[in-house]
Amino acid sequence: MSKSYGVTGPISTDDPTTKEIGLNESLIHELKSRGSFENENATKKRAEVLSLFQTLVQEFVYKVSKSKNMSDGMSKDAGGKIFTFGSYRLGVYGPSSDIDALVVVPRHVTREDFFTTFDQIIRQRPELQEINGVADAYVPIIKLEFDGISLDLIMARLNVTRVPLDMTLDDKNLLKNLDEKDLRSLNGTRVTDEILQLVPKPGVFKHALRCIKLWAQQRAVYGNVFGFPGGVAWAMLTARICQLYPNAVSAVIVEKFFNIYTKWNWPQPVLLKAIEDGPLQVRVWNPRLYPHDRLHRMPVITPAYPSMCATHNITSSTQKVITHELMRGSEVMKNILEGQKTWFDLFERHDFFHKYRFYLCVVAATSDSAEEHHKWHGFVESKLRQLVMKLEATDGVELAHPYVKDFSNVYVLNDHNSSDIVSAYGTLSGENLINSLKDPMSNGEENKAIRLTKYYIGLELNLDKSTEGVRKLDIQQPCSDFYSICKSFASYKEEVNFIHIKNVKLFDLPNDVYLENETRPKKASKKRKKDVAEDTQKRAKNEITAA
Repeated sequence: MSKSYGVTGPISTDDPTTKEIGLNESLIHELKSRGSFENENATKKRAEVLSLFQTLVQEFVYKVSKSKNMSDGMSKDAGGKIFTFGSYRLGVYGPSSDIDALVVVPRHVTREDFFTTFDQIIRQRPELQEINGVADAYVPIIKLEFDGISLDLIMARLNVTRVPLDMTLDDKNLLKNLDEKDLRSLNGTRVTDEILQLVPKPGVFKHALRCIKLWAQQRAVYGNVFGFPGGVAWAMLTARICQLYPNAVSAVIVEKFFNIYTKWNWPQPVLLKAIEDGPLQVRVWNPRLYPHDRLHRMPVITPAYPSMCATHNITSSTQKVITHELMRGSEVMKNILEGQKTWFDLFERHDFFHKYRFYLCVVAATSDSAEEHHKWHGFVESKLRQLVMKLEATDGVELAHPYVKDFSNVYVLNDHNSSDIVSAYGTLSGENLINSLKDPMSNGEENKAIRLTKYYIGLELNLDKSTEGVRKLDIQQPCSDFYSICKSFASYKEEVNFIHIKNVKLFDLPNDVYLENETRPKKASKKRKKDVAEDTQKRAKNEITAA
């Protein structure tokens, strides 16, 4: 008797047809042509870097153990182990993917040790290119560029005296007596391992997930911090379809993915297995018990105990965007099956910077080091969703659609005032004024630099005309509230950290963001001229009054 997967039985156990096998081969060909797969040498290099970090983790635990008066033998025996999770562990990473890694240590090694002793050990390595530690993040993290590879390192301290190399994390009793940050850190690896065990054919799942991830990135609906599903959520959504069609090829899984999720009865949760009880007095996702869980709009629940919602960041606006993109994907897939379109069409680039007449630009700037700016704009980015929700609640705002990437520049101040540059940054007219400033990286003027990162939110408005016939929107309060949230940053200094929000019309978007969704820039200029002309003629009386 074949093994059953998921909380319900399969929809179909049919084997693939000749046509479906051919469609699958064309999908894999398209993925390869888009550089989705990494070459063998690059993959080998990743393995070598991880092997080195395993050695560094053991050195770190040994060093901390010795500092706490443990014997040499006990210090060596304390161990320490690095686990991977995310796209690398799932086997769906590409050339530009980072490696998500979990450093597991015994109970006498603290998180403070991780951000001091381990940080110092890494900084001594000649392969290190960049390092940023964020100790006060929701999941504390060290982000680094190491020998050309991006790594995101998090740490979990287990209530054990030693962490041997043969340790696994599947025993729920290992979760006892851990704080919430340790639990969250462990969850990534435990969830990834469970997903791989809960799909009928891992190879089919991996190709289907590569397709869904590429689609989500191309359509700009990928990014947990911005209110869209992140990598683990898209993985679980794909895995559930694999459970429902256990014998299907990847191309069919993708087609069923769009077909099923366009009809899904949200907020009915997506589950890979029944929610489990366990040994901890911790919250497990349960909308019947917890009112906050009932607010989740598109719940996708992690399979590893304690089960959590991986999509709690989705807002009213981002749900509308996701739903629209799923419907588009479903329509394209129908045309692919009928031979009217190809996989190339499914991966067509988003049109975010053509889509709206008005945008908000949020600028986070720092007149300090790159490391300090990384902390500041990372904090602002983590709070951006709160601005989106405040905008959604504002009369006249139909949709507040955040873009899933930031854009950054570094300028030398020269005789310019920091505030003036921050105010100008983010619009075409403003950036034209500051483009003559030098790049400090090529001039050795690091101490005179201002670092800027901008984020965009597209606004879809539904305004009633006033008696003067001019439509207005007042978003002063949401912006003011957001300023206050940002200024709660632990190390905020008014003369160092800047936050600014401005409204930008379609025709005043800077070139760098405008070209984000252009595959052929030469043709973009014609389209842009048309957009500008139409916007100017039709919307001359529209205005937004912002903070």
